[in-house]
Amino acid sequence: MAIDVGQYDALALADLVRRKEIKPIELVDAAIERIERVNPELNCVMFKNYDAARESASGPLPDGPFIGVPLLLKDLGISYEGLPLTGGCRYLQDVVAEEDSVIAERIAEGGFIRLAKTVTPELGYCAASEPPIYPPARNPWNRDHTPGGSSGGSGAAVAARVVPLATASDGGGSTRIPASNNGLVGLKQSRGGTTLAPLQAAPWYGCVVDGCVSLSVRDQAAYHDLTQYSTPGDVYSLPRPELPFLDEVGRDPGRLRIAIITKAANGKPVHPDCVEGAHNAAELCSSLGHDVEEAEYSFDFDSLSEVFSRMACAATAGLLRDTTRRVGRAPRQDELGNVIQEMVERGEQMSAAALVDDIEAMHAFGWTIAKDCLPYDVVITPTMPNPPHRVGYYDMTLSFDHYQFELLIPEIVFTLPHNVSGLPAMSLPLHWSTEGLPCGVQFIAKHANDSLLFRLAAQIERAQPWSDKVPPIHA
Repeated sequence: MAIDVGQYDALALADLVRRKEIKPIELVDAAIERIERVNPELNCVMFKNYDAARESASGPLPDGPFIGVPLLLKDLGISYEGLPLTGGCRYLQDVVAEEDSVIAERIAEGGFIRLAKTVTPELGYCAASEPPIYPPARNPWNRDHTPGGSSGGSGAAVAARVVPLATASDGGGSTRIPASNNGLVGLKQSRGGTTLAPLQAAPWYGCVVDGCVSLSVRDQAAYHDLTQYSTPGDVYSLPRPELPFLDEVGRDPGRLRIAIITKAANGKPVHPDCVEGAHNAAELCSSLGHDVEEAEYSFDFDSLSEVFSRMACAATAGLLRDTTRRVGRAPRQDELGNVIQEMVERGEQMSAAALVDDIEAMHAFGWTIAKDCLPYDVVITPTMPNPPHRVGYYDMTLSFDHYQFELLIPEIVFTLPHNVSGLPAMSLPLHWSTEGLPCGVQFIAKHANDSLLFRLAAQIERAQPWSDKVPPIHA
C-alpha cells in the first residue's frame, strides 16, 4: 500500500476514503496487519472480528464522519451485538452481546468498522489492564510498564499506531489514565453528556461516562459529536451544544483565567516529572496569552475515598446481580478475582439507607470540588501523580483494603474528583518523564463547558504538536 495509514488521524483516513484514494477494505487489512505485528508484544487486543470487518468494508457504508475507518472497541460497558462482553472477567468470558447499545448504533452510523475488542481489567476496576483471563496489556513506550486502565488496551493500540482512535470509558480516570500513560488525548466529558442505554442508566451514580482515546484533538471532538449525547429518559441529561465540538477546534478560546494545582488532595508527594509537566503546560498557556495562578483543592480526599469505595462496592454487587440474571447462574468461587469478590460481598451487606447516605455524601463532595474550580475558566493538574507503573503493580489478588487504599486510590487523586464533580476533564500528551514515559496533563473546565476545552486543547496542539512522538513499539 502506497499510503502509510499510521501518519493519519481518523478524520483524515475517512477523507481519503471519501476521495476514493483508499478503500475501506484496504484500511481494514492494514489495521489487521498492524494488530498482528504489535499484539504479540503489547497484548492490547483480545477478540478479533476480522471476517465481519472485512465483510462490512466490502459493502456499502453510511457516509458518516468516520466512513471506512477501522475501530477498536473497549471490552466493557457498551454492547455490540454478536461480540463478546467479558469485561475482563472469567465469569463473563462466554457472554456475547445480544443487542447494540445506543452508542454502538451511533458508531455504526458514523461509518466506523468494528475491527476488534481491546483488553480491559476485571470489570474495569483497575488503573492497569491485567485481567485474569488474558495476558496483561503493555505500554508501547516501555513494555515493562502498564498502558493504564481500564481502557489500557485501547490506549496501547492507538499509541502504537494500530488505529488512530479507540473507544474508552471513565468512572475514576479510565479514559484519562490511558491517555496519560500512552501519550494520547482523552476526555471525560461533562456529566449528562453521554448515554449508556440500554444496559445501564447511571453507573456509579453519575460518575461514569463513555468516550475515546485518540491521536488528535479534532478526532476526539468529532467522536463526541457523533456518539456522546444523551437519549430521552436518561437520568443525567445535557442539551447538545450550540456548535458541534469539531467546529470549536480552531476557534480562539479568548484570554482565560487558569489555575494550576500540583499539590495532591491526599497530601502525598507527586512525582517531579508529573509536576514539571503541569508547570510546563501552565507556562505554555501563559505564553499563549492566558493568565495563570497557583491554587489548591479544599476538599477532604480521604473522606471522599471512603465514600466512593463503599459506593463502588455496592455498584459492583448490583452489576453482578444483574449479570447473574443474564448469565443464568451465579458465579463460581474461582470466577471472580479477590478484589471483585470482596467488593461484591461488601456491597451485598450494605443497607439501602447506607447507600443513599453515601450517594448524597459523594454528590456533596462534588459541589465542593466544583466550587474550588469555579473562579477559573480552566484548572490544570497532572493527570497522574506518577509516571506509568510497572506491569503487576496493581495486584488484584491482594485484599480489597490494601489494593484500594494503598495502590489504586492514591493514583487517581487527580482524576477521581472530576468523576465526582461531573466537570469535564481532558488529558493532553504534553510531557515525557526522564525515563521516556508519557506523563499527561489534565485540563478541567466548568460544567457543560466542554467546548472551551476543545478550543484550548486545539490551541495547545498547534503550539506544541505531539503527532511526531511515536513509541518504540509501533506498527
